[in-house]
Amino acid sequence: MEKSTMAGLKFVRYVPEVETIDPEIDSLMASIIEFWEKKGRESPAVEGTGRAVRGAHAKSFGLVKADLSILHNVPPAYAQGIYAEPGRHAALLRFSSTSGHLGADVELGPGLGCAIKIFDVPGPKLVEDEPDASTFDLVLKNNTTFIANTAKHYLHTEGVINDLPEYLARGKTGFKELLADFLTGKGNLERSDWAWDELFAFVRAATQTPLRNPLLTTFSTMGAVLHGDYIAKVRIAPAQHNASHVIHQELDLTSRQDVFHPTLVDELLSGSFDFDLQVQLCTDLDGMPVNDVTVEWPEDRSPFVTVGRIRVPMQDISGPENFEKSDALAFNQWRVTAEHRPLGEIMQVRQIYTASAKVRRTYNNQPQVEPQSADEVLP
Repeated sequence: MEKSTMAGLKFVRYVPEVETIDPEIDSLMASIIEFWEKKGRESPAVEGTGRAVRGAHAKSFGLVKADLSILHNVPPAYAQGIYAEPGRHAALLRFSSTSGHLGADVELGPGLGCAIKIFDVPGPKLVEDEPDASTFDLVLKNNTTFIANTAKHYLHTEGVINDLPEYLARGKTGFKELLADFLTGKGNLERSDWAWDELFAFVRAATQTPLRNPLLTTFSTMGAVLHGDYIAKVRIAPAQHNASHVIHQELDLTSRQDVFHPTLVDELLSGSFDFDLQVQLCTDLDGMPVNDVTVEWPEDRSPFVTVGRIRVPMQDISGPENFEKSDALAFNQWRVTAEHRPLGEIMQVRQIYTASAKVRRTYNNQPQVEPQSADEVLP
């Protein structure tokens, strides 16, 4: 495997052989898409709003305007694709729960998402719809790993995750059934295919995800992406000075129905906040695998390097129209240029966001076009 060296680090160069894709991926994807489209069609009644909601990241905590600055003097291995030239881009950030349901924040838990839409990025994108749109998306979570490695595991555990509230409502008995159904895919997986790695990742995420103010939270791609010639994971990390001026250092999800949204409202009415956009390059496919997304890439093997800075200025996101604007947008890991293509089987699966968004926006009579600017969405 060819590598590139910099400051003592040897970076793995991408070759197609680093990806392992199930030869039955097309039929598996068809079944997964069917599940998500059905979930979308049923969501107006299931979630009780009369509107279709997202299959994941259903509850918005706030849509905010931001500015992304690509830095000067980024080391060459990291200065790939959209990070190759310094410049500024308007952006939108959607903070959300990672759950596919609506409800009180205490019921949905500490899992957070941050989806970023970057504007004025030239070049065709890898989505089927509007490939010539100038937007570029990053879809991130406050976890470093994902809970499914393959399309087969995703297919047989997605229903279990969707029914999580029902399992937990049955107490200890329901929790045991949850673990058994997740491990065995409700009995549909052969014993040799039982989802042990995925189960451990699920339990870690359920028990070790910290409860934090979204503006003090690190968000990651979880899966690997192409980074020009190399293989990477991408994250945004809160600037150190954010902690010095937040109003809400600690959060109590039991204090009221909605906690995260009012927290963001308070913080952004009082000041601005910064995130560092960072890239971690793969140096070892054994310790930093592409196809096993339940494994966290160790930073002692390859540190994150800052390639850009996101400034979230002071703004008012308190009105109901903010939720409406957030609801109308679609974010997709594949709305990127070819230099940043998602890698591995589970990232292929995540193309389902396109089908899910079509169902939701069609039902809600929302425009299915990309915005031309951040100001168009949030004047």
